[in-house]
Amino acid sequence: QVVLVETGGGSVQAGESLRLSCTASGVTGSLYSMGWFRQVPGKEREGVAAMDSGGSRSYAGSLKDRFTISRDTAKNTVDLQMNYLTVDDTAMYYCAAHPSRDAYDSLYYGMDYWGKGTLVTISS
Repeated sequence: QVVLVETGGGSVQAGESLRLSCTASGVTGSLYSMGWFRQVPGKEREGVAAMDSGGSRSYAGSLKDRFTISRDTAKNTVDLQMNYLTVDDTAMYYCAAHPSRDAYDSLYYGMDYWGKGTLVTISS
């Protein structure tokens, strides 16, 4: 059973940075894509970024300007560097993975495995 554990959430002020990390365990095959989603209470979960083992990255909207996803395929880890954070980035951030979808498809059509989330709170 694949288990994803996120770390790195917290509270910072607008304009500051945070780095989220996720480690997958229990992987018997491979995780072709790993990525990040976020959800604000009362709203649907939205994709943030994903990266596949081929090195392709997919970002949602304009987040690419401020967020950078990276991963270590051998270690089954994925990081999300978030810069110039705004209050609108406040959300629960979830790590996710898919065994076969590429970055774009996994970001927009869903993942198979999910972490429990880490809370990011941005204050003005």
